[in-house]
Amino acid sequence: MAARPWLMKQEWKDVVFLHWPVKPEWLRRFVPDELEIDLYDDQAWLGVVFFQAKATRPRFLPPVPGTRSFLELNVRTYVKYGDRKGVYFFSLDANSLLAVKAASYRGFLPYRYAEISMTKKAGKWRFSSRRIEAGRFPESFDMSYKPASTAIASSPVEQWLTERYCLWTKPGDRLYRVDIAHSPWTLHYLKGHINQNTMASYLPVSLHRQQPMAHYSRKQKVYFYAPVKE
Repeated sequence: MAARPWLMKQEWKDVVFLHWPVKPEWLRRFVPDELEIDLYDDQAWLGVVFFQAKATRPRFLPPVPGTRSFLELNVRTYVKYGDRKGVYFFSLDANSLLAVKAASYRGFLPYRYAEISMTKKAGKWRFSSRRIEAGRFPESFDMSYKPASTAIASSPVEQWLTERYCLWTKPGDRLYRVDIAHSPWTLHYLKGHINQNTMASYLPVSLHRQQPMAHYSRKQKVYFYAPVKE
């Protein structure tokens, strides 16, 4: 992968990872048959991840107006294909209509348009998202939180959840892999309260009442490579 030229790059700022252990059978019918659900201690995991994407630009080109900086909320799980491990997205919400249209062109990725805000006051953060795209289920999420100032030494499960360097998507009947590259994550714990969560509404509602494993990272430079047919 390192020998290939990257296609697009972004900076991810103020990244929050929320993870819940779930039963693999809850996810199976929503994941392409070609992908194996990746398990840790016999459990699948659902992730809700949100951040600010900045400095978005294609290789050799300046940033495209309307896509340079936006907020994103994605819902994902962890999968395997052969000897590779990566991410499969159930949904990706963003508050840039142009970014949504570009990334979801011909159904390549399940991006949806949403009203999203991220604010900071007196060291405390609030993130709020409400999907408003016509014809899509209006899922929403709202959380208040405060990251710890000290970084942690990531445990094996924390590395397993966050150090993922490719994603798969299946528009139509063909599976594609997109490789990504970035430095290892520097994680912080955070304390917070989820005020509202209807994401992944197709899963048992009891999941939304459970406290997630929660982490924060200040920033990350990310490089995306051209899609590869599997």
